[in-house]
Amino acid sequence: MKTEEPCDDAKLDLSQEKLDRFGITNKEYLSAASKRALQWKYVENDWYRVFDQMQPLKGDLAYEEGVVRRDPSAMIKENGKYYVWYSKSIGTTDGFGGDVENDKVFPWDRCDIWYATSEDGWTWKEEGIAVPRGEKGAYDDRSVFTVEIMKHEDMYYLCYQTIKSPYDVRTKNEVGLAWSSSPNGPWTKSKEPILKPSDNGVWKGEEQNRFAVVKKGDFDSHKVHDPCIIPFNGKFYLYYKGEQMGEEILFGGRQIRHGVAIADNPKGPYVKSKYNPVSNSGHEICVWPVKGGVASLITTDGPERNTVQWSPDGINFEIKAAVKGANMPHAIGLNRSLSASDSNPTQIFDWGLSHVYNSWNYQSIMRFSSHRKTSHVAKGEKTREEK
Repeated sequence: MKTEEPCDDAKLDLSQEKLDRFGITNKEYLSAASKRALQWKYVENDWYRVFDQMQPLKGDLAYEEGVVRRDPSAMIKENGKYYVWYSKSIGTTDGFGGDVENDKVFPWDRCDIWYATSEDGWTWKEEGIAVPRGEKGAYDDRSVFTVEIMKHEDMYYLCYQTIKSPYDVRTKNEVGLAWSSSPNGPWTKSKEPILKPSDNGVWKGEEQNRFAVVKKGDFDSHKVHDPCIIPFNGKFYLYYKGEQMGEEILFGGRQIRHGVAIADNPKGPYVKSKYNPVSNSGHEICVWPVKGGVASLITTDGPERNTVQWSPDGINFEIKAAVKGANMPHAIGLNRSLSASDSNPTQIFDWGLSHVYNSWNYQSIMRFSSHRKTSHVAKGEKTREEK
């Protein structure tokens, strides 16, 4: 099966400098791999990070048996304290084999959005519920979860995933929004979702089988997940993960892609980009502004997983670096109090939060850290910069 367009040899950079860098001594005999290397627009390591082993938190966010705390938002720092929001539920996961009306089908089912504060990023105090599930019959009556925070002009905005009961395998997930003049609330919820799945797929039959389709539809025809809003170019870009009806396995991973919807106002309306999807891979959304554009860490699924990508316009992303999969955080909560500079575009990953699976039933939030790596040296050897 052909997976890429044939290389146009006329466009190859066959300069001696490029050939020498990639160890190509005979330009008359070029493998497909050598041709791809010569087509790379850049070879740089400014974006490369190595993640360290995650560390447990203290206080109320330490692991607690019987409790799910997961999907931490980005952290912001207000009044000398860090704030984080997250999904919280209790009890074990029952799955789809029983009574989906009353059981808990996933760890993120039957969640409310809670928040916690910390002075040092290690010891946390759980402050309470920020955004509860809606009343019966509302679009968010089953679960509200996977939350992100944005501060803009002294207002705070939480966007999050919503599910309306019952939670079947064909249930379509949507995105809600809440806003407040204080990080402590109270929060006003949007009466309707601000983002919905596309409505152009067709299920096959009535059985609860999410792989049986007549027509798959757009990349986000089943679910819109993991929303994150960032201000960019005078507008508001809502990045999200799309799940397609009849989802397939592609290149050894789930066929997951990201999209973006854009609004003039933080509360919307949000209009999906005509260029969606904006990624070929990924899972949880992890985006940050840098170098006049938007960067994205793509993890877990698809042929471009474990890469850092960057776009000058927030839509057209190119790979900047591959990231070692070891210790890769799940559902990263970026530390928005850190900045990313042109010379160190991944500095925002110095430390932050992530969830870990203590078991399938219970997850907890931990602290991640990472370090920049621009050269490879042996023990005791000088780095390139020291020579």
